[in-house]
Amino acid sequence: MTDSIANESSRITPEPGTPPDPTRIGPVFLELCQVVAKLRSPTGCPWDRQQTLESIKPYTLEETHELLEAIDSGDDGAIVEELGDVLLQVVLDSQIGADAGRFSLIDVVVGLTEKMVRRHPHVFGDTSVNSASEVTSHWDRIKQEEKRRDSIFDGLPAALPSLARAARLSKKAARVGYDFPSRAMLFDKLREELAELAQELFPQGQIPSVAASVEAPIEPDSEPFDAERQRRIESELGDVLFVLANIARRWHINPEEALRASNAKFQRRVEYIERRLKEMGGDIHSATLSEMEKLYQEGKRLENQSQ
Repeated sequence: MTDSIANESSRITPEPGTPPDPTRIGPVFLELCQVVAKLRSPTGCPWDRQQTLESIKPYTLEETHELLEAIDSGDDGAIVEELGDVLLQVVLDSQIGADAGRFSLIDVVVGLTEKMVRRHPHVFGDTSVNSASEVTSHWDRIKQEEKRRDSIFDGLPAALPSLARAARLSKKAARVGYDFPSRAMLFDKLREELAELAQELFPQGQIPSVAASVEAPIEPDSEPFDAERQRRIESELGDVLFVLANIARRWHINPEEALRASNAKFQRRVEYIERRLKEMGGDIHSATLSEMEKLYQEGKRLENQSQ
């Protein structure tokens, strides 16, 4: 197979907007399609032959998350590999569709190209725009006309992670004007929602003033409340998270990405605790909270110094 693809990034960077070399992209893309078609053929791979559009969904989601991790790493080699895996999902899904007589990769590519041209009249037509927000307005209007949707929320994937979905829901509402006039108002809303959550969690709704410290005595968490109170707490906590997603949106932050980064940071620092304890002949299961916190802060300092 062609082995020159990996060397593409080492070549001179072209001007922005330059498409791939037509003498190269055609043959290498056709070769990929031929490989996937062979895998799906009667003499191909048993695993690939038995896949359906439904069975392949978890792999598509997994590859997407792996691509996000590669982008976060900044490793171009990893990004190229993971982009390839995502592309494989598109080609394989299309081959599955073709094998069932439903649609082909050509249908996918032609449909996508026509849609991109149609939704960018300011580039491929005579429409004029003065800002990115105007581009978004045109896109939404054209999309609404194409899909003939009854609600501004129609088409929003139900399978989106809840935090990302919250940001998307509020963004769609904001596009039709349903939003706080000032983004600073969201912090007043956050205080309101926190107060309502506290009302369910603490007597008289008063949050105890307890300083965060690992030196304090450990207090076991109380047992869950009755089902109805648990439902109310869940509802109030959901409202807090929804406001936080809105705050992220108004400050142009992707809340899902922000949380994913914090998850990775926490995991990285706890793994540092594990490594250091092993180096000292200890074990995280027998370490005290104070010992773990000391190493956590040590790892945090080293991490910050290396940035």
